[in-house]
Amino acid sequence: MSTLTPAMTPEALDTTDVGTGDDLEARVIVFNCDCHTYQQVIALFCKCIPGMNSSRAFELAWRIDHEGQATVYSGERKAAEEIGKKLAAGGLRVGVQ
Repeated sequence: MSTLTPAMTPEALDTTDVGTGDDLEARVIVFNCDCHTYQQVIALFCKCIPGMNSSRAFELAWRIDHEGQATVYSGERKAAEEIGKKLAAGGLRVGVQ
C-alpha cells in the first residue's frame, strides 16, 4: 500500500506591480501635417520637450516629414500630457498614448 503526499502550493517569488498612479509610462507622438517648417517644429520641440536639442529635434522633424509620425517623448503620463498640450497649442498634430 502506498501513501500519497499532499501537493504543496508554490509561493510566488516575484510580484508584478501594474501601477495605478499618474506615473504610468506614456508617449507623445507627433504626426505630419505639412503646415509647419522644419524651423518651426525644431523650435517647438526645443521649447516644449525637456532635454531636447536642435540636432535631435531635426532628426525627429525629418522622421515626421518622411515617415508620417514620430515618438518625440516617452516618460511619465503627466509629463507626456503636458508636453502634448504645449505642442498642440503650437499647432502640431499630437497624440498621447
